[in-house]
Amino acid sequence: MSGIVRGRSPGRARLTVGAVLASFAGVYVLAAPARTEGAVRVAAAIALVAIVLAVQVVRVVSRDGRWRWGIPVQAAAAYAGVLAFGTSAGVLGFAAGSLLLAGAWPLAAAVVGSAAVLGGADVTISCLLTGLVVYGLVRLADRADDTAAARLPVTLAAVARERLRIAAELNRGLGDGLREISEGSRRALERPEAIADVLDVARRSLNEARAAAADFRSMSLAPEASAARALLESAGVEAEVRTDHSEPLGPAGALLAMALREAVTDVVRVGTARTCVIETSEADGSVRLRVVNDGVRTAELGEEGLEDAARRVRAAGGAFATGLGEDGRFAVEVSVAAGERPVSLPDRAAYRLSVGLLAAVLAGFSVKGLLQVPWGPEWPVAAALLVFIGAVQLFWTSTGRPRAWAPCLAVLSFAPVPLLGKAWLGVAGFLVGTLLVGLPRRVAVPLVAGVMAAVGAGAWALRLGPAAITNYVVSTLVTGLVVYGLVRLARLVRDLRAAGEELARAATVQERLRAARDLHDLLGHSLAAILLKCELARRLADVDPKRARAELEEVVAMAERAGKDLEAATGGEAGLSLDGEARSARSVLTAAGVEVEMNLAHGEVPDGTSAVLGTVLREAVTNILRHSAATRCVIATAQEDGVIRLVVENDGLDPAAPRTAPGSGIGNLTTRLASAGGTLSARADGKGGFRVEAVVGQSRPEEEAG
Repeated sequence: MSGIVRGRSPGRARLTVGAVLASFAGVYVLAAPARTEGAVRVAAAIALVAIVLAVQVVRVVSRDGRWRWGIPVQAAAAYAGVLAFGTSAGVLGFAAGSLLLAGAWPLAAAVVGSAAVLGGADVTISCLLTGLVVYGLVRLADRADDTAAARLPVTLAAVARERLRIAAELNRGLGDGLREISEGSRRALERPEAIADVLDVARRSLNEARAAAADFRSMSLAPEASAARALLESAGVEAEVRTDHSEPLGPAGALLAMALREAVTDVVRVGTARTCVIETSEADGSVRLRVVNDGVRTAELGEEGLEDAARRVRAAGGAFATGLGEDGRFAVEVSVAAGERPVSLPDRAAYRLSVGLLAAVLAGFSVKGLLQVPWGPEWPVAAALLVFIGAVQLFWTSTGRPRAWAPCLAVLSFAPVPLLGKAWLGVAGFLVGTLLVGLPRRVAVPLVAGVMAAVGAGAWALRLGPAAITNYVVSTLVTGLVVYGLVRLARLVRDLRAAGEELARAATVQERLRAARDLHDLLGHSLAAILLKCELARRLADVDPKRARAELEEVVAMAERAGKDLEAATGGEAGLSLDGEARSARSVLTAAGVEVEMNLAHGEVPDGTSAVLGTVLREAVTNILRHSAATRCVIATAQEDGVIRLVVENDGLDPAAPRTAPGSGIGNLTTRLASAGGTLSARADGKGGFRVEAVVGQSRPEEEAG
């Protein structure tokens, strides 16, 4: 969507308005030689029309209130042209439109009334239509500007609302849990038997943090896709990810993430694939995931290990299918309902204004045309055809592209001319508008030229004079531009509003993903460490009370730090540092019985880089505690030529264990490091060791994860 809207910017909206108004003025310029005599008088009449247009253009390009001072000048020029040089009183419509824009409705009505006195019914209708078109086009351009300008504030407001909602959700559960942990640990300093209660709260809080992070991640497939790519590339499989769905996903996201994780893990399990393509699409209220690889020789082999995923998707009302394609590649296809998404309704006011003005133009044109049709059998035919054309024109304007209407309107524009005469020649203007709106420009422009030529030929066949032929040809283009301007500007406002809503949705998704990363990387580690320390304190309570109290005092400090982590997850500052996390890592790993060798040589590090590397170290330590049987861990840092390197190695990986899908931590860290201009490498050495290396500061970062 955003790419479409960039091509139709608010600036282009004002250019469209200027072109339509200039074409209106062109009608009066071309008519000047026929309405007055003498080159000087013709030039004066044209100059006065130019002044009228110039004042209008000033209002089109600027919303500064000072333009109102030009309205008297515009009105004087318009009346001078009408009274002194024979210009049609329809030109007074420009002044009427300006007065409408200024809010002076009674004065605008008076101007239209004066046109009735000066020119009769036909001219009065022209004046009224011109005023309404001027008012409507400029108002639509203003609305396009307002909508475009509102996109950033709307996005920021959406993020602020999401942060408040996240804070409310997390503080109700995790915030209360952290306070219980802190208070319970203080009580346990005096009454060691209270440690058991603290353990229960810590376990519950850790589960809540993980569940909340999973819930936040389910709004988007991006984290799971990143983790899937990392797993495939670490296994030597070339991975390609193509996404074409809207987010947030909600419950559908959790199902698709599970299916993607299982499908990719199965690709790595089989171990013979060289390429794997992951793609998503969305249509008819469903989101579709497709994972295709070239490493499965039989459908039965590919389906192994996917039974549980298929059962869970089908139980939720989705579709799950597998099979070999004609190209020999194995495909897993999953489709689930997209579900309800919090999307605001489009701005219907712009469409109501556009359709209302178009209806007025159609009605005015119809009345003008019928005034030229003699009363008789032809009159009801003309009236019926005009009503039909107007109704269909309004219908396709409201619903989309004209499709079959253009050929039908082409027939209706010219077939009745022999019966109804010159009164019907103007209908071709609506055909021009339909072509301009409904067809690509390279196709529409030649067709419009052909329609104008056909109108000229029809006028010539009716034995009209050169001035009348010119008037009908130009009026055809002007009517078409009015239709084009009203419809296109209304759609521009709609597209700008939709783009703003899409931007706000994307920002909301990103805010939730950020909260999920912080919950996992920051708060999850803190709670896991608290749980470990509480368990250690419980075991030491009887054999070494002094050390047990020391561990509980550290739990209190950790709970306070976890409170700050919770604040970071809800939009505050994390306050992490590499040095602080290194001290914490030594304490936690030692408490878990892991021998720690630490070589820190990073020197002074910018706060942002320190926070990112501190997050990497925290996640690495958390993974050692959760997923390995490590007895030794090496943590080393270095800095050279502005490049900062962090390495964490442990010996706790079973080399015979099968590869599994990486957790969200690897994807989170890859995202964090990429935003800081860094890279991440996380891989096994095949001998029971696992190495995590983060590098920040290289000139051409390339993501590498496993």
